[in-house]
Amino acid sequence: MITVPLLLAELVLVLRLDKGKTKSLITRLAAAAVLMIVLGYPGEMSPNGSTARIVWGIASLIPFLYILYVLFVEMTKSLNDQPAGIKSIVSGLRWIILITWSFYPVAYFIPVIDGGVTGEVIRQSGYSIADILAKPAFCLLVYLIARRKSAADNFSEAA
Repeated sequence: MITVPLLLAELVLVLRLDKGKTKSLITRLAAAAVLMIVLGYPGEMSPNGSTARIVWGIASLIPFLYILYVLFVEMTKSLNDQPAGIKSIVSGLRWIILITWSFYPVAYFIPVIDGGVTGEVIRQSGYSIADILAKPAFCLLVYLIARRKSAADNFSEAA
């Protein structure tokens, strides 16, 4: 439950926005991430194919969509003062989040379609694929943002 809020906080912190905007973005993104996970959990524990899985899954999509809104709309307003190249990296990062994180809800709902062993295998495989694609790509782009920001601030590499 801690990974997603920390990843989102890391993105905001590496951008080094003004203090008020940083606090606002981290609070909203972390709260939505925790809510997304908490709302999805009861459905995850529900029997495959159950109405509870569907209801909780849809409920957990609401904070997910809010996270995307904040990243694509609210954060865009904060990028005007960023060094050259940062906007394009953040844009790429947002698309990676949208595409790779979309694997999670798809995998989540597979047991509704196939409640047997095959559905479970597909679900777990979907989660694994999402983890393998999302986290390294996210971290690589955050690293690139940090490098560009450091170069723009005339910080040199340690000897």
